[in-house]
Amino acid sequence: MDEYSPFFAIAMAAELAGMHPQTLRQYDRLGLVSPTRTAGKSRRYSMRDVAQLREIARLSAEGLNLEGIRRIVDLENQVAALAGRVRELETALADELLNRPGRRVFAAGTEGDVISLRAGTRAQRNTQVVVWRPLGRGQ
Repeated sequence: MDEYSPFFAIAMAAELAGMHPQTLRQYDRLGLVSPTRTAGKSRRYSMRDVAQLREIARLSAEGLNLEGIRRIVDLENQVAALAGRVRELETALADELLNRPGRRVFAAGTEGDVISLRAGTRAQRNTQVVVWRPLGRGQ
């Protein structure tokens, strides 16, 4: 069972969240929490829904009105969805780079610049000798 599995009936979700079942129905109508529905139209709440209900209760106790809470919940859900999408894209990019023939390798140059190399090649080494003498001694 993961946190998004709709498992709890409304009475159990209300008990876990410390709320009355009617409050959960109102939050569903307002769009604050959207539980999944069974074939018989019963609400089923996930652990993520219960955590969101607790967060709504906390924000309400701090004095926020329901419209403000709805906006915060919407933004938090957008952030979570975007973070998931970024992880998907990073994985796809990493897979693409690893599977691409002739993939490129990068190295740091002597001046801190980035040098692009083909796989299997080495960067040219600087073989110059630099002599350094501190000022103030024997001058």
